[in-house]
Amino acid sequence: MSAPRSIVIIKLSAIGDVLHAVPAAVALKRSFPEARIGWAVEGVAADVLAGHSAVDHLFRLPRGWLTQPRAVASLRLKLKGFGADLAIDFQGLLKSGVATWLSGAVQRIGPARPSSREHAWLAYTHPVRQAATHIVDRNCELLTALDIRVTQPMFDMPRWPVSRLRMEEWVASLRLEGAPVLLNPGAGWASKRWPVEHFAAVARALHRRHGQPTVVVWGGNQERLAAERIAADSFGAAIMAPPTTLQDLGELCRLSRLFISGDTGPLHLAAAVGTPCVGLFGPVPAARNGPYGPHHVSVEPPPAFRPAWDDRKTDTEAMGAIDVERVVAAAESLLVRPAVAA
Repeated sequence: MSAPRSIVIIKLSAIGDVLHAVPAAVALKRSFPEARIGWAVEGVAADVLAGHSAVDHLFRLPRGWLTQPRAVASLRLKLKGFGADLAIDFQGLLKSGVATWLSGAVQRIGPARPSSREHAWLAYTHPVRQAATHIVDRNCELLTALDIRVTQPMFDMPRWPVSRLRMEEWVASLRLEGAPVLLNPGAGWASKRWPVEHFAAVARALHRRHGQPTVVVWGGNQERLAAERIAADSFGAAIMAPPTTLQDLGELCRLSRLFISGDTGPLHLAAAVGTPCVGLFGPVPAARNGPYGPHHVSVEPPPAFRPAWDDRKTDTEAMGAIDVERVVAAAESLLVRPAVAA
């Protein structure tokens, strides 16, 4: 394929999935520094890309845009104006395939079947078969169509100064003895949520053994209620975070020692900005979706509790089978490591 002058990335949602495609964008910008790179993305997931040095333009789409004729027409007009000669679909679904086709790019890369679903492969001129296990590596594999081999994926996440100042002021107001550990009880699927009483037990154990303060982060009313319960059941060991934007959360992660969470966007944001993570993985294997990089530890249930792939969204046992003491031990193993520079 010829060297592109203008590239559009299609990775629409969700937050964690968008973050998993960032190393591929970084590799593209390093390989083609003169090329303009645009990114089509839905909803608040765009906020984690704002200011990224590898992304020159964001095409922000509303959720459900594919069912809105005006939104589809607007996207087509904007993509045509961008003039991409290369489009890369990192999602491999109908809506991303449509966006790839709407780009008007002559060269269109995407995952080959069976990774590509819902006939999205019909939009590609260069389907690429993926063999890697982790989704970050699978995304980077798509770049082999451009003769790019990504040996050390990098996130190179931006800084968000306004959020940094806001989070610095809030953390300072707590007068903590040392940087906190963050606990995140939320997840998009109920099957990925660790019981709130387990999070409270972790907070108590870290405080009792190490005097380690913990902060519970949350988003939305349901997660706020879970955070309130964790704080109450921790008997003062855990503090509730204030409402945060994604950029606030990214900067709060940079001010923290550790992030403990199930498989959800905030976990992958913490990993992307360089905060050591303990990932809790029940229905989906950590080898596929775990926090990416050497500074993290994933804890999984005994193999007998791992559900069949088709049951991963409905399983209620896998996460509950993750033992509190194993999570505490994983956290302790990371707390003794030198702090990662914020």
